[in-house]
Amino acid sequence: MSELPDSAAPPALVARGLTVRFGATAALDGIDLEVPAGRTVAVLGPNGAGKSTLFGVAVGLISPSGGEIRLSNRRVAFVPQQLSVEPLFPVTVTDVVRMGRYGELGMLKRFRERDHELVARAISGLAMEGLAARRFGDLSGGERQRALLAQAAAQDAEILLLDEPFTGVDAPTRETLHGLIDRWRGEGRTVMVATHDLQSAARDYDLVLCLNRRLIAFGEPAVACTEPVLSETFAGQIVRLGEMVVDVAHHHHGAG
Repeated sequence: MSELPDSAAPPALVARGLTVRFGATAALDGIDLEVPAGRTVAVLGPNGAGKSTLFGVAVGLISPSGGEIRLSNRRVAFVPQQLSVEPLFPVTVTDVVRMGRYGELGMLKRFRERDHELVARAISGLAMEGLAARRFGDLSGGERQRALLAQAAAQDAEILLLDEPFTGVDAPTRETLHGLIDRWRGEGRTVMVATHDLQSAARDYDLVLCLNRRLIAFGEPAVACTEPVLSETFAGQIVRLGEMVVDVAHHHHGAG
């Protein structure tokens, strides 16, 4: 990995007392968080822990019930979970990737040379050249995910929020995506990735955020990927960290 960015830079994301309720259920409860700019962050937590909600609030799709969240840069790319994306658009892969540039087009809404270059770079970066002319709806689940990630890459965003991008993709695509995340980091971008892969979280990211409706831990993997922290994060479940299986049922701390 390259040298870490200047820690004196303003945080990429700041949350203060962030609370989100859906009816009587708290999806997020009093989150206080500062994510340093230019770092990669694995966001860990069980289903229903609030990972998708955190990203949704950050990009304005969900309104907080209390507190606030702020991003340091308006150039934000968000890739939602694969299953939340409608695959039946009558568009090609290139069309989908081009959509990533729409928010940056000028008044005439015409593609400039830079826009074409970013689209081409995004397609090649996800090894999608052979699929560029294919209809999006005809792709496999993993191929659709790669197309959506290429769309995010084309946005040239400073902050990227990826909601479980590794779900349903094959090993080569996983390797390609890890390489892309490393490249983004080397370019000084901030990348937050919601994931269930504890081994990857401990190995591949600068920081790990453990979430279960409230913030359990946030820090370097050596601090956030310990058995006590994971037990509290995944309360009532059995989770796997590489060859180590953590039976968290007997470490239940009532997180939620």
